[in-house]
Amino acid sequence: MDCALDNLDAAGFLQIWQHFDADDNGYIEGKELDAFFHHMMTKLGPADNITEEKVQQLKTRFMSAYDVTADGRLQIQELANMILPEDENFLLIFRREAPLDNSVEFIKIWRKYDADSSGYISAAELKGFLHDLFKHHKKDVSSDKLDEYTDAMMNIFDKNKDGRLDLNDLARILALQENFLLQFKIDANSLEERRRDFEKIFAHYDVSKTGALEGPEVDGFVKDMMELVRPSISGSELDQFRVVLLRHCDINKDGKIQRNELALCLGVKP
Repeated sequence: MDCALDNLDAAGFLQIWQHFDADDNGYIEGKELDAFFHHMMTKLGPADNITEEKVQQLKTRFMSAYDVTADGRLQIQELANMILPEDENFLLIFRREAPLDNSVEFIKIWRKYDADSSGYISAAELKGFLHDLFKHHKKDVSSDKLDEYTDAMMNIFDKNKDGRLDLNDLARILALQENFLLQFKIDANSLEERRRDFEKIFAHYDVSKTGALEGPEVDGFVKDMMELVRPSISGSELDQFRVVLLRHCDINKDGKIQRNELALCLGVKP
């Protein structure tokens, strides 16, 4: 962004993020955003030349360029793109060609890196995840740098500071899109509407197009369904709810949920 930040590293970026995300809600917004751009003005020139008008002009200029979601606030990836030198921007490895908009794909990642099936991602598992991402992006990172990035990620996303990441922490890291089921009305007026909604829902979670939900497809559906009534669920709770859903909906006990089984479970005649 400017020469004052040319030597900014992951640890320095973490300090900036934690300072300006004062309420720790995962965004720099409102007064936090004004304070951040006032701080940037002090980096760009003499403090006695700073005016509110200049701060707002700077804010408008940079938000138009870096506020990708256009929601008037900065997510951590957006701030990293703004102020971290490219060779230090470890958050770039989370950029995707397309947004992560399906909980099934998210669950596949969760299951792979929760290697011990503890319901959490440990620091060592997170390090393995980052290592694979850097490898995928063909970027060589030293062991010391990988440790630094792992520590930074844990400090940023481990909200309860228990030294591990839960399901929701990883969802924030990967910028998982809004719950797919939120778009549907629970009290759809007609049977035809319910059938139409069911077809969309089943097609979304049947990623493998086999006509049955299995493995991460069941997990993805369970995650989204439970988060309609609870703001978040843990990895262990996901496993518990999965067992309950299969018990009620897997009529032929094959470990999958067939299309007609899910229809019956949701009260929609197939």
